[in-house]
Amino acid sequence: MPLKEQQLIAQIRRQAPRLRGGLGIGDDCAVLRLPPGEEALLTTDFTLEDRHFRRDWHPPDAVGHRCLARGLSDIAAMGGTPRAVFLSMAVPAELPQAWVDRFVAGLLKLARRYSVPLAGGDTAESPAGILADIVVLGSVPKGKAILRSGARPGDLIYVTGNLGAATADLERLRLGETLHARSDRKHFYPEPRVAIGQFLRERRLASAMIDISDGLSTDLSHLCEESRVGAAIQADAIPAALPGEDGLQLALHGGDEYELLFTAPADRPIPKQVAKVAITRIGEITRGRKMKLTLSDGKTEPLAARGWEHFSQ
Repeated sequence: MPLKEQQLIAQIRRQAPRLRGGLGIGDDCAVLRLPPGEEALLTTDFTLEDRHFRRDWHPPDAVGHRCLARGLSDIAAMGGTPRAVFLSMAVPAELPQAWVDRFVAGLLKLARRYSVPLAGGDTAESPAGILADIVVLGSVPKGKAILRSGARPGDLIYVTGNLGAATADLERLRLGETLHARSDRKHFYPEPRVAIGQFLRERRLASAMIDISDGLSTDLSHLCEESRVGAAIQADAIPAALPGEDGLQLALHGGDEYELLFTAPADRPIPKQVAKVAITRIGEITRGRKMKLTLSDGKTEPLAARGWEHFSQ
């Protein structure tokens, strides 16, 4: 059974780094100061038991890491800097306190790496299952956020890292395989690309950007919709983590990657690597609103958005 609410809050408060330049846990609201000349970025994400994780598959620290990584990745996709984190958590009465402790430890370990304080939140008893809601406050220089709506015909399309490994691990878990939650497994410990987002924004390289949480095909469709453009993708150029047709399909439609998908004008030089992460050109923005995929044999087919979408089943 978890600690009583006030004891639990007090324990988390002791573990969390103290907020600088404001007031964090302890009052009805946090008091935060943004750097001069910057505007706020705000994002929120649910983590639900049996939807985003299972207790028999995912160690508690990995659940906490993933919970925060989802929010940090949204800040990265805007080219921003994370400033503060808020965690609201509802847990069932029978949940061991040790599970909560390890969840918080995993979340705070990632938070320390990005120097982002846990500034507040809420706790409650859940009638069934664990629910965690993460809110991340970030900032970006006024008018400099990288939006989904800036892509133009002729822009080139890039992705960071490789794609498909996270979904491959999830499929193995669904088939009953036991996986060790190593730090190099993206499904358990995804790495938000905050430094790359900032690099692209500071050098004015990216015209539009989104993080790949729902799958390349689906998130590319979101970017194209907001920019009112189409896209032509080269299958052979996609940095699939696994070989063959199965690897391509996982790279195209698997989610949970938290890599960055961005566009840039053709005359802007994009490095092949930033912060030790590979950047790969995979296609071009086109006129019209359709997405197309060119296969290795030269044939072109429509590219449908077949990644993750809630309520689609």
